[in-house]
Amino acid sequence: MRRGFKAEAERTAEAIRTEMGKRASDPLDAVDLARHIGAEVRCADELTSLEKLETLEDLQPGAFSACTFSIGDRHVIVYSPLASAGRTQSDISHEVAHIVLKHEMKSVETLGSMSFFTCDPEEEQEANWLAGCFLLPRRLLYIAARRGLDAAGIAATYTVSEQMAAYRLRTTGVMRQLKAQQT
Repeated sequence: MRRGFKAEAERTAEAIRTEMGKRASDPLDAVDLARHIGAEVRCADELTSLEKLETLEDLQPGAFSACTFSIGDRHVIVYSPLASAGRTQSDISHEVAHIVLKHEMKSVETLGSMSFFTCDPEEEQEANWLAGCFLLPRRLLYIAARRGLDAAGIAATYTVSEQMAAYRLRTTGVMRQLKAQQT
């Protein structure tokens, strides 16, 4: 990621959360976030059969989590109904991050007879980071960890995956900061 991006992402997430009337420690619903930025959110089983989605999942687990269709200034985020609530939160937030960061699809890739658009790998990292900032901003993590919540507790309280909570705790330095304050 480019220099300064992580701090910029924290500020962007904080500003958008504030626009939404959220305090630092408030949970954030990804669908509300998407609607706040003007995106429409649809479950994939509204567009195709659940059976087809399940077949795809059986063939390649995780092959489809979410995507965004953009037509002019209109954005429609489509997410998989097969994912957990925490994963869905992350997937929708990731798509919102692409929109907020104004990422554009870079190339068309072909796999067998199917074609799909791809983003630059660095833009994927940026979207992942900003999505984490939306759902678990550093200040929220600090407050939660001070209250004694671990990754599992944060995941349950804020409807994110335990993996995301653990990752954010580790990469934001919150645990190191708290440990330093205790000594």
